[in-house]
Amino acid sequence: MNTSKTASLLSPYIPTPTRILQNFFSVFVGVSLFPSFIMSWQQLDVPLPSGLKSDEATPEWMNKGDNAWELTAAALVGIQSVPGLIILYGSMVKKKWAVNSAFMALYAFAAVLICWVVWAHEMAFGEKMCPILGKPGFVVLGQKYLQKMERNGYIPNATFVFYQFAFAAITVILLAGSVLGRMNFYAWMVFVPLWLTFSYTIGAFTIWGRGILERHIIDFSGGYVIHLSSGMAGFTAAYWVGPRLAEDRQHFPPNNIISMLGGAGFLWMGWTGFNGGSPFAANLIASLAVLNTHICTATSLFVWLSMDMLVYKKSSVMGAVQGMITGLVCITPAAGIVEPWAAGLMGAISGSIPWYTMMVLHKKSSFFKKVDDTLGAFHTHAVAGTLGGLLSGLLAKPSLLKLYYGNTERGPGLLYGLIQGELMDGLKQMSFQIIGAVFVASWNVVITSFICIFLSRFLNLRMDEGALEIGDDAAHGEEAYALWGDGERSPPYPQRRRLTIPTLFRSC
Repeated sequence: MNTSKTASLLSPYIPTPTRILQNFFSVFVGVSLFPSFIMSWQQLDVPLPSGLKSDEATPEWMNKGDNAWELTAAALVGIQSVPGLIILYGSMVKKKWAVNSAFMALYAFAAVLICWVVWAHEMAFGEKMCPILGKPGFVVLGQKYLQKMERNGYIPNATFVFYQFAFAAITVILLAGSVLGRMNFYAWMVFVPLWLTFSYTIGAFTIWGRGILERHIIDFSGGYVIHLSSGMAGFTAAYWVGPRLAEDRQHFPPNNIISMLGGAGFLWMGWTGFNGGSPFAANLIASLAVLNTHICTATSLFVWLSMDMLVYKKSSVMGAVQGMITGLVCITPAAGIVEPWAAGLMGAISGSIPWYTMMVLHKKSSFFKKVDDTLGAFHTHAVAGTLGGLLSGLLAKPSLLKLYYGNTERGPGLLYGLIQGELMDGLKQMSFQIIGAVFVASWNVVITSFICIFLSRFLNLRMDEGALEIGDDAAHGEEAYALWGDGERSPPYPQRRRLTIPTLFRSC
């Protein structure tokens, strides 16, 4: 073999210091010029794929992916109410109240939509009229407004209006859980638009809109605006409406536990859109919010179930559903701004403290005994929502706050303030969380009381005793189950008739 000839053939491929420097310089220049190349390519008149082109129906500012996700999230939140809470309420109550309870939820969903697009959306998210309220307006009904870019993301206003409507609707329906089994349906029909107008819109504008606390409170998806509001308003309304019949208070079993679990399933999975849609974009915060939501919920369910087994020696399906709900509520104000370990911690707290207030404190306190909160919305929503808001002020991570809110006056959470030497900032944020909780709770107690007192001057808030004995049939002329003993007015089998023998053949 001619080694000199082989070496000459391989010499171009043998690395030398000079060649290494030349290659490094080439790579460095290529990488540094790559962005310029991309920018130059974008400036060229190169045709884009047809699916990416903007047109009259797809403005340049709109992000198709974000808009598609936000519409999906809004639909998921709507499904939590219809059919989710319709099924949950219709199954969780005593058999004679199944129709009335489900119908209260369905009516509220429809009534809120009409009020929302006519005036309530502008009161919650429109131009400022005062520090806690926006100007009522009808611009939502106009095509020009609905097709504009929403200020929180690359989506049209129409998507934002529908998403926020679904939030408003579920808030009113959650409130209804406190007054099931005795509230006059006609009073409920008037109560819904009044409470939406004078209570919900104030909380939404103050914390989410352009209100006085908008730049200070951490409320990712509505721990205060939705859950603390519905829990406090429901408890207050239950006081003014009055209690159920004594028999119903003592014995109020669910009429269909399997359907109840189905409704609870709609509620749990629908929360993917509830918290995942709040960033108004399909981004990192949305993904984190979804994961944290399910971590907290599963942990809360496990802790509540464990408490039931330790104290009552039985695993309760009703208890598991309550623990699921408290977990969903607690993580709501913090879903996208805490780490997963914090979500697990919040789940442990939401599965234990509301359990204590509902299963122990409620039974011992004479004050709680006076108020007939049918489904315990005060504990599952007011208590859990307050816990979530305060834990947000404790566990909010600065980097996640910046990703979600941008440059903001919020944060850091008190824990990170201690770690990073920013204790005063952490205490400031915690104080704002407390102020927000006090404001929302107080406003809902006062306004709900005024609404109930006002309505009582014209309508009976509570059904009369005779109707309460009967239930659905007295309220609506309908019953949930067409079975003997549940609604039919004739026996299930025809009565036997005695055989009669004609007189002509009797002598045979």
